Amino acid sequence: MIALIKDKNVLFITTKRLDYIRNTQEIRLLEQYAAGFHIIGSDEKTYFFRLCHVYLQLLFTSAKPYDTVFIGFAPQLVLPFFAWKFHGACRAVDFFISLYDTFCFDRQVIAPKSPVGRFLRLLDAYTLKHTDAFLCDTRCHGDYFLEEFHADRRKLHLLYLDADSSIYHPMNVPKPVRAAGKKVVLFFGSMLPLQGYEIILDAFCALGNRSDYCFYFIGPLSDSLKARVQDTPNLFLSDWLMQEELARHIAFADLCIAGHFSATIAKASRTIPGKAYIYRAMNKPMILGDTPANHELFTAGQNTIFAPVGDAKAVADAILHFFGD
Repeated sequence: MIALIKDKNVLFITTKRLDYIRNTQEIRLLEQYAAGFHIIGSDEKTYFFRLCHVYLQLLFTSAKPYDTVFIGFAPQLVLPFFAWKFHGACRAVDFFISLYDTFCFDRQVIAPKSPVGRFLRLLDAYTLKHTDAFLCDTRCHGDYFLEEFHADRRKLHLLYLDADSSIYHPMNVPKPVRAAGKKVVLFFGSMLPLQGYEIILDAFCALGNRSDYCFYFIGPLSDSLKARVQDTPNLFLSDWLMQEELARHIAFADLCIAGHFSATIAKASRTIPGKAYIYRAMNKPMILGDTPANHELFTAGQNTIFAPVGDAKAVADAILHFFGD
């Protein structure tokens, strides 16, 4: 990304919340390397209204003063509809996700060969064809886009995620009373299928009756999953936390679970979970899924343990092994 923005005037466009980990990373790079930049984004609560707000701003913004137009999250929802405004500027996008892959194979809510599935694939392919450069978060992900959408390898740039160090950094936080003197293991997530959160929850339940352990599972859970674990005495559930409070929870944990652990969703093996970057920034030991993408950046060692995907017992065994039990 640095080569695309260094000493340039940049128009940065994103349809994701401005505090999203990928946005904050790219904005920091703009602050450091760009000659100047302007952000078109929105903090509306729902994605639909954020998208409408971004579209409205774009209609009344000229790209002529800018050397580079950089479109962050979901450029497929911007470039195909506003390419006419960006003539003369270098067009760069962050191809962080494929809409086709996300909705048809990751979340499995749209059939790949349905009209909507074909349209999403068309949006992905159009965006990659009509940009001058595109960023990917791993080599594995980039290779998938090159193969699936016949993208031009010369346009591909690699930018691994990076945690916001102003929030996520090593800190001393005492354990809460219920966790005092216990081995604390933590997972947080948005409960996307590729995370394999049920694998992690099953691993926690398998060990949750041990009085010397304390497990924290943070994120939105369905009522059925909450009911399934209500009789596990040392497993504590929490809804989504603000980032600063999440950082404090991570700080008092002894071991953190990163993932991804889905064995059925191909994207899980092509991407590095964002939480892995957060744990690394906070110098926390973690358990990672044994996937090609994770091996791009991480090697087994004192702070990094790999466990097979799709196997709750393997995750539980990795926890016990870390603590020498």
